[in-house]
Amino acid sequence: MTPEQFHRELAGTAVLLMGVVNVTPDSFSDGGRYYELDTAVAHGLRLAAEGADIIDVGGESTRPGADAVPAEEELRRVLPVVRDLSNAGLAVSIDTRHAIVAEAAVAAGACLVNDVSGLRDPEMRAVAARHGVPAVAMHMPVADPATMQQHTDYVDVVAEVIRFLQQQVALALAAGVPSVIVDPGIGFG
Repeated sequence: MTPEQFHRELAGTAVLLMGVVNVTPDSFSDGGRYYELDTAVAHGLRLAAEGADIIDVGGESTRPGADAVPAEEELRRVLPVVRDLSNAGLAVSIDTRHAIVAEAAVAAGACLVNDVSGLRDPEMRAVAARHGVPAVAMHMPVADPATMQQHTDYVDVVAEVIRFLQQQVALALAAGVPSVIVDPGIGFG
């Protein structure tokens, strides 16, 4: 699916279902069951057959305390999966906090950038704008998921999350990102 097709689909509906394919050996949700290319692609196809509108592919665990993954390793994990699922006609999202990974994944067929660090990096916003793909801005109190649970003190959590997301949406739209989806980041600090 092209970014333009996905953008039209996104604008035409209030709800889309996202299926998650974690291409990591240490995922908190599936324990690394889909770490290999064949099982990851099969899982993505199964999720789509079961009704997922978007398949979100991620190559770096964001569980509390997880080790950071070098961009080269993240690229090795996600690009073949993104390419295969995209070639199968699925809407694919890339779940990354690294602009270099987002850039390569969009070139491989991803039509949505899902950034758990909230589009804090101006280069991430530039990637989405340059390619005309929507982006997801998730709230997390800091840019690094490894330390997010050490930053959980809020005066008014709802107001602070809303303020952060409004700020990130404004920055993304000003940078030319065609549309922004917000994620309150439940469980992320």
